Amino acid sequence: MTAFIAATIFVVLAEMGDKTQLLGMAFATKYKASIVLAGVLVATLLNHLLAVAAGEYLTRFIPMHYIQLAAAISFVIFGLWTIRGDTLEGEAEKEYFSPFWTVTFAFFIAEMGDKTQLATVALAAKYQNLLGVWLGTTTGMMISNIIGILVGVVLGKQLPERLIKLVSAGIFILFGYLGIWQTIAVPGMRLAALALTTILVVGYVWYLYRPVRV
Repeated sequence: MTAFIAATIFVVLAEMGDKTQLLGMAFATKYKASIVLAGVLVATLLNHLLAVAAGEYLTRFIPMHYIQLAAAISFVIFGLWTIRGDTLEGEAEKEYFSPFWTVTFAFFIAEMGDKTQLATVALAAKYQNLLGVWLGTTTGMMISNIIGILVGVVLGKQLPERLIKLVSAGIFILFGYLGIWQTIAVPGMRLAALALTTILVVGYVWYLYRPVRV
């Protein structure tokens, strides 16, 4: 119980205002709260099981900054995907994956290399209690994300649909930029990566919103 309680409290405090809580808030403005909650639960169980069981071994084969960079790039892609879902000519929205799998995949990637995953590895090493830490960190994630989801549901009822999608996309892309900034240590490469990302984002948005000539 000591490992469970310590892990729960630590993650609840660490997740307040963290990107995964904000992602839950963003998803809750688009999908049903129950679907978002289920996706968060499955993603967290899988991700934190990986962390407590094999986290330290994973980094021996794949450097953590590569994992974090891949997660950052995926955030930018999710942001552009969200903007693409905002139909401009009355067309039906296209969902390539179900809402559940969209949420699950996004949260799983978001937790790769995140501070809560690294903390889970540290807590497992400290307490030597895989089950207690796993359940504790998962419980902490669910508590913090329930708060975020409730806020997202309230916002979803108050804000226009287009604004909700743009804000959600902005959150994804912002965390993508922050991830790229934090994981690329060489200043020149960092600026080049950010510039290239900006060109791709601006170009894609222009393509979606470009005036259509008749």
